[in-house]
Amino acid sequence: MRLLHTSDWHLGRTMYGVDLLTHQAAFLDWLLDQAVRHEVHAVVVAGDVYDRAVPSTDAVTVLDRALRSFAAAGIPVVISSGNHDSAVRLGFGARLSELAGIHLRTSVGDIARPVLVADEHGEVAIYGIPYLLPDAVLAELGAERSHASVLAAATALIRADAAERGIGRTVVAAHAFVTGAAPCESERDIRVGGIGDAPASVFAGLSYVALGHLHGQQDLSSGAAGTTVRYSGSPLAFSFSERNHAKSVTLADIDGAGQVSVTKLAAPVPRPLREVRGNLDDLLAESGGGSGGGPGGDLADAWLRVVLTDAARPASPMERLRGKWPHTLVLDFDPEGELVSAATDLGRLAKTADPVEICELFVEFTSGGPADEDQLAVLRDVVEAVQHAEAADGAGRPADGADARPADGAAAGPADLADAGSVDEWLANAGRGDDWLLDAELAFPGRGRDPAAA
Repeated sequence: MRLLHTSDWHLGRTMYGVDLLTHQAAFLDWLLDQAVRHEVHAVVVAGDVYDRAVPSTDAVTVLDRALRSFAAAGIPVVISSGNHDSAVRLGFGARLSELAGIHLRTSVGDIARPVLVADEHGEVAIYGIPYLLPDAVLAELGAERSHASVLAAATALIRADAAERGIGRTVVAAHAFVTGAAPCESERDIRVGGIGDAPASVFAGLSYVALGHLHGQQDLSSGAAGTTVRYSGSPLAFSFSERNHAKSVTLADIDGAGQVSVTKLAAPVPRPLREVRGNLDDLLAESGGGSGGGPGGDLADAWLRVVLTDAARPASPMERLRGKWPHTLVLDFDPEGELVSAATDLGRLAKTADPVEICELFVEFTSGGPADEDQLAVLRDVVEAVQHAEAADGAGRPADGADARPADGAAAGPADLADAGSVDEWLANAGRGDDWLLDAELAFPGRGRDPAAA
């Protein structure tokens, strides 16, 4: 029995603003070609088919085209839903799709309903466990509030069904975070609310566990002989944390005794991901691939993350970098030398009341270096202009402590609310009656009126 294991397509995803859908469609064409060339009995997809619960129409079109192609080639496809998918939307028309050989497993009720595929040694049962949010399924599965508990309950259902059918070779497609696996930045963390991950031992006794969720391909130990647990990883990189990944899909060959051997098929790479670091002028002066290019061709053909080490931020760095390396996607700053901490900056700010110095500190914080003389001259001119405008605006106002009561000679009284027995007494002694408006510009209602009428 030969299966092709893949996961985490994330159709519709972008990477730092770059639309990946064209590359994802090309991968699916390649996947079909590999399935035909290697004469696989089925393709197993372990979740996160889409990147969003409500995918774009273009993403839906790409998936529809791919599944029609597999159906036309007569290759069964078993798909379980992931945490990025909407189980309801992905599972729509599941019973109808099965007539074409597309088997969707997106609900708890379908966990113990296998897809049976036969070879010269007999039948292999392929089960699909969708992403199980413990709070949503623990009652239905009779489990506790943890990923380990709900996965253990799901695999118990699978073992019981396989035993009842008399099938010894079992394959499970599951979307979960398994203890001991290595994550990366582009995955959404599903270990929330203290409900944790799950040990690989929950899958003990199964022949092959085709995992999805983590984007780096890797093998895990279930602690039981005869059980292979593997993440195929995503076929494309979705962040620079994956730049050293060797993206692939997995061919899993299962012999008559249920023993599994795996082969990795390198997935097509639309562009390599690279990272370079250094002073902007030095980087721009380099020829060819530049430092950090490594194997894989010129940096001009790569998606690039650049870390600038300039002490002060240079002007228009992204535009200048893209002039040399047009596919620069990410620009970070890590100045060389001693950095000033945020706490130190706040301390310096608290010690000054000079508005020019405050503005100078802002320039230093945003640019990575102190303001030069021309910048300081501009800052002084602006601050002085604002101060003159404020002085002119306040020239007609009463000085502090002057009598600001109405000119009608209202009775004198306490000027401070703290000296009055109540707000009403303070208002009355200040010569303001019940109809006095707190702020005429805001047209607040008079005291005692219904605020809803304002």
